[in-house]
Amino acid sequence: MSSTAASTIRVLIAKPGLDGHDRGAKVIARALRDAGMEVIYTGLRQTPEMIAEAALQEDVDVVGLSILSGAHLALVPRVRQMLDEQGLADVPVLVGGIIPDEDIPTLEQAGVAAVFGPGTNTEEIAKRIHELVGDKV
Repeated sequence: MSSTAASTIRVLIAKPGLDGHDRGAKVIARALRDAGMEVIYTGLRQTPEMIAEAALQEDVDVVGLSILSGAHLALVPRVRQMLDEQGLADVPVLVGGIIPDEDIPTLEQAGVAAVFGPGTNTEEIAKRIHELVGDKV
């Protein structure tokens, strides 16, 4: 955690894979900023390695992945693995997007702290982030 932002939760929002739509990610980023968090948005078409490197460089408290492509079962575990290899095993990963209910247990087993579907209230997402890292800040 950055000493200059000791009281601000830092969140990395990333779009792994070949998704070409980022409106939802931008809405979440804006809502989390409005909730007092510092948000770093990496943009479209990020590899798991790029996401982990950005998380390390930006000293984030949480990584949020927005996935609409259906590739969540391949990409999310790889992002978690890359974060772990960068020494970021304690950084929670949240996933939002089009995630079938039957895939949620697999993602949780892969180390995902929470999964949010379309239409999730942004206040609920901010609250969950506070629950996960609030005691660190």
